[in-house]
Amino acid sequence: MNNDPLIFEFAIAKDKPSSFNAERDNTCPFCDVDNLTDIYQINGPMIWLANRFPTLKDTKQTVLIESDDHDGDVSNYSKEYNRELMKFALKCFNKMRQSGKFESVLWYKNFGPKSNGSLSHPHMQIVGLDKEDGYKYIHANNFTGIKVFETNNMDVNFATHPIQGFQEININLLKNSGLNSWADWIQNGVRYILEEMYGGRCDSYNLFFYTNEDGICCKIIPRFYAPPYFVGYKLSECNDNQTLRREANRLLNFVQKS
Repeated sequence: MNNDPLIFEFAIAKDKPSSFNAERDNTCPFCDVDNLTDIYQINGPMIWLANRFPTLKDTKQTVLIESDDHDGDVSNYSKEYNRELMKFALKCFNKMRQSGKFESVLWYKNFGPKSNGSLSHPHMQIVGLDKEDGYKYIHANNFTGIKVFETNNMDVNFATHPIQGFQEININLLKNSGLNSWADWIQNGVRYILEEMYGGRCDSYNLFFYTNEDGICCKIIPRFYAPPYFVGYKLSECNDNQTLRREANRLLNFVQKS
């Protein structure tokens, strides 16, 4: 399999504002709603628009501003707002996918200083790749694992074949009738990672969304510094099954108490 990297255009990136780099302009462009341009769609405070700093060659980079609250996040939205956000983002994602203009379309979210994001204002990214299959390294078993919760329209598990490693939570939507529950489990999974999983020591996470033949998976990955086996060899690491079962029970208890 060829390793065809996405080309990062540094000349564009060097002028990006940053919430995590004191040497950069830290003025938040997403708070300045009146001066946003190239807007595709608006749903209340949610705004889908073109990325002003398209740093990847041969792509169409878009941003979905989640909220007008600079300190908002999936973890602190109301349940109703988070459900509406996930439905709106899914519609935007599907619109790009169904346009037929791209080889593949990626949908993800960065949160926190270790997530590789540049702005703290809550947002997601939906990126069309002109030439690349962004899912070529992804396998069906990446979405399976130790069961946390299951219904006829949704499955939640801790991955036993993670993409990067250790403890990845898969929220698998199997039928559209489960959309509200899917959004709720994403929210609860994020809260669990930030508040409980590592005793509150985790301050960053990513959400990645993948379509498959059964539906769509949201994979929640707590972010620390990437392990050397993954950085150097693309080898993921996974916690032992006993640890994953313990985490599965803790997550279920956390959700049932919330």
